[in-house]
Parts: sequence; structure tokens; C-alpha cells
Amino acid sequence: MKKLMISGLYVILGAAVLFASGQQAGKTRTTLRMATGGNTGTYYAYGSAVGQILSEKIGIPIAIQSTGASKANIQLIAAQEVELAIVQNDIMDYAYNGTELFIGEQTQSFSTIAALYAEVCQIIANPASGISTIADLKGKRVSVGDAGSGTEFNAQQILRAYGIELTDIDKQNLSFGASADALRDNKIDAFFCTAGAPTIAIVDLSMGRNIVLLEIDNDHAAQLIRDFPFYTHYPIPARTYRGVDRNVQTLAVKATLIANNQLSEDTVYNLTKNLFESKEQIQNAHVKGTELATEYAVSGISVPFHPGAARYFREIGVLR
Repeated sequence: MKKLMISGLYVILGAAVLFASGQQAGKTRTTLRMATGGNTGTYYAYGSAVGQILSEKIGIPIAIQSTGASKANIQLIAAQEVELAIVQNDIMDYAYNGTELFIGEQTQSFSTIAALYAEVCQIIANPASGISTIADLKGKRVSVGDAGSGTEFNAQQILRAYGIELTDIDKQNLSFGASADALRDNKIDAFFCTAGAPTIAIVDLSMGRNIVLLEIDNDHAAQLIRDFPFYTHYPIPARTYRGVDRNVQTLAVKATLIANNQLSEDTVYNLTKNLFESKEQIQNAHVKGTELATEYAVSGISVPFHPGAARYFREIGVLR
């Protein structure tokens, strides 16, 4: 894969950035700020790649910020501290409707630009624990991700579809890396991980021991998609992880680019148009760029599109 050299001329990394002018509705900024995630994560790397490419295309520098990811990014948009952000489409649904992570904190200050790539609901188990299906997780030691995270809510929703409440498991709140370490050391029996596949923590785990990747069967998947329209079907390909030699059906949410509603229609139109017309450059810069597609960008999205993005998608015929 071709490596991307980040140029300080176009992408300014870090949270503290000096801006030449403020933003009012309909006016053009001299700099755009994009919130991503931790500086070792996919959001940050992908955002940096996209930021450099789009900066060059639209002639406006995009400043990339390392953040606490989805919930923090939506809060930054609401506070008008950034104009752009990458978030999970389930978390943005919670924010827009004031549910789950955003009970009492509803905000509709943002709109959708495009879904970018899949973040896969992966459920990993220790075969020695006698777990072969999600139903077998009842009574087991299960990590459901960090407390209050999107992964924890994914876990709760998936388990509930199988008739299991969080109180029915020995629930532990561990990060992906800590979950993999705990399973390796036989301190837990399984863990949930919502992230792009392959996920480094799971790759490393599978190299040292056998794992089971649990499937969300078609009936339960259909029920979850009916109840939570931000989910989409996703088959994890065979050999994504060592020892997993068949496709495993699960669900995914989508890493999605959003914009502050005050960003002008023309600016967002140009961002959206150049995002998709630069697919080859983006996929050369980051492996997740291979998933960029206009049809994918508009499906499974429950938050309205920004007028600028909607204008582009209507022009090319993927949105009515």
C-alpha cells in the first residue's frame, strides 16, 4: 500500500489550531476542523488521509483533531468547535433522537455527509469455554467494551435479541486490547468488539491461540435491523483471522462523515463530490478507502443528509 505523507500545508494535526475567520451559516471558512479518534486508531489515520486529499481538491485546509471518537465528536460539533467529524452511525442516531448514550443530551446540530466504511460487530470466544453460539454466552464472563461505549450498546442489543440481558452475564468493561489479553489469559470467555475488520487486537490474539468468531444468524439479524435501522448485514470473510476458515455472518454499523449544519451547502457539496471522485487516491492512502462507494454511503443512515451532500447524491442518482 502506498504510504501517505501528511503535509503541514494542508492538514494540521492537533487540537490547537489558529483560524483566520469565524463561521456563520452560508459563509466559507478559511480552515475546516475535523474530529476523528485516538491517534493510533482508524478514524485518525483515515481522517488524516482524507483530510490531506480533500484539502488539496477544495483549496481549504482541513485540520485533523485527535479525540475520544464518536460521542465526543458529536459534542464537539454541537459546541461548534469542529465543522466535520467521523462517527458511528448508531451513535449519531442516539444523539439525533436523544436515546441511549444521549438520553437528556439530544442534539440535532449535525447532518450526514456520507457513510465511509463498515465497523463490524465482532463477537470472539474461547473455544475451550464451550461457546459456539451467542445463546451460549448466558452465564459466561463477557467483556462488552468500555463502559458507556457504542460497543457496550451493540452488545446489549445483540444479547437482548437472543433473550440475554447484561445481568445474565458476568459483564466486564474492557477495551479491545485488554479484552484480547484477558481472553488469552483465560480471565474471560468472550468479548464484543465493534471495529473495522480485521482488528489488530483480534489478529494478534488469533496468532497465539484458537478463537471462535460467533455468528448472528439471519433471523436474529433481521430482527435487529428492524429494531435498529442503523445496522446492516456484514459477512466477515474466511481467513480474516487465523483459524477462522469460513465466512461468518454478523452485523455492522458504519463509520460516517458528518458536518455541522452551519457549514454552507456549496462547501459540503464540494467536499462530497471530491470525496468520491478521489476514491483511487484515498484507497491508495488507506486500506479502508476500498470500501468507499456512493450506494453504500447513503444506505443504513437514519440522520438527514446535509443539503450539500444530498445535492451531490441526487445529481448522481443514488438519492431521491
